[in-house]
Amino acid sequence: MNRPPPAVRAVLFDRDGTLVEDVPYNGDPAQVRPVDGARDAVRLLRARGVRTGVVTNQSGVARGLVSAADVRRVNARVDALLGPFDVWAVCPHGPGEGCPCRKPRPGLILTAAARLAVEPAAVVVIGDIGADVEAARRAGAHGVLVPTPVTRPEETAAAPHVAPDLATAVRAALAGPPWPAAPAAGGDRRENTPPATVPGCRHTGPAHAVPGPQQADPAHAAPPHADPQHPDPAHPGPQHPDPAHAYADPAHAGREAGHGRRPR
Repeated sequence: MNRPPPAVRAVLFDRDGTLVEDVPYNGDPAQVRPVDGARDAVRLLRARGVRTGVVTNQSGVARGLVSAADVRRVNARVDALLGPFDVWAVCPHGPGEGCPCRKPRPGLILTAAARLAVEPAAVVVIGDIGADVEAARRAGAHGVLVPTPVTRPEETAAAPHVAPDLATAVRAALAGPPWPAAPAAGGDRRENTPPATVPGCRHTGPAHAVPGPQQADPAHAAPPHADPQHPDPAHPGPQHPDPAHAYADPAHAGREAGHGRRPR
């Protein structure tokens, strides 16, 4: 007999396009604008005792378009407007660097859940693109897609749960996931456990705890890639495109052809 899924104890949000308006590679806190309903949605979760966090790819750092300090300032502004969030997890690496934290890989979700002392099956991840719900699936959490103009039709069709807006997604999370938690993908246990620290990835409490420019900033350095003869679980090296999930993690720079969407 299958046991019912645990009650939701934490909700993790994608940042750009989910909590705040998507400004490509934004390094300016003045351009942070919460999406409609974001304040009330996050406030409702806190009122119900549900922990909250942000899990975000910020490949603009790897591309040299924003600095780690820029990301820190923007995160602090998001936290000031909508927080405080209980945990932030940020991956600054690009699609080709093989970082285990970069969505659609599950590292950000697993690390945030571990910091909150919550099992992934009691976590809901809310985002606007396929990489968000795929990362949730791989982590053994629940994914809710809130489509925006950049969401692809195939991502909406493949999502386990779709909500028309953030408020509806949060109400669905509070009602309890109506679907069983997807088993974490694959037989490789390395993907299903929180990754070891990767240079540049930030897994913190409040947004202002992310190191600023006055400290050593490893975020501009790519993670060391493993020798293929001696794989390192924390740094598995460049990943070959996975046809099943290629939509979620484009390996090229610039806007994705035909979709007007930048790689995050």
